Amino acid sequence: MLGFLLRWSINLVALVAAGIFINGVLIQSVSAGILAAGILGIVNAVIRPVALLFTLPINLLTLGLFTLVINAAMLQIVAALVPGFIVETFGAAFFAALLISVISWLLNIFVSGNGKVVFIKTVKKDGDGG
Repeated sequence: MLGFLLRWSINLVALVAAGIFINGVLIQSVSAGILAAGILGIVNAVIRPVALLFTLPINLLTLGLFTLVINAAMLQIVAALVPGFIVETFGAAFFAALLISVISWLLNIFVSGNGKVVFIKTVKKDGDGG
């Protein structure tokens, strides 16, 4: 359960960043942002794999770059489902999806497969002059 909430929070941080930095992405309330983050997680878990499977040939031809188009489409689906979360154009959705992907990737580096926060601990050896 904690892992689910942690990943939801990561989605929320990424969505808020997209709302701040991308013109055309608006989050009108805190509840809309929280709901959009949850719906985005569900859409990415259920619809996105099917869309990636159907677009596999074009994805292979573009060396995976078409995945950004799929991610933008998933963001527009979320905007259609969540009142108060607005994505005005496909271009805004594309750049927001790119930013969300980068932020989520960076933050998920610190989350293990079972949903626990992980970090690297350095151990000082004897004789390390410091």
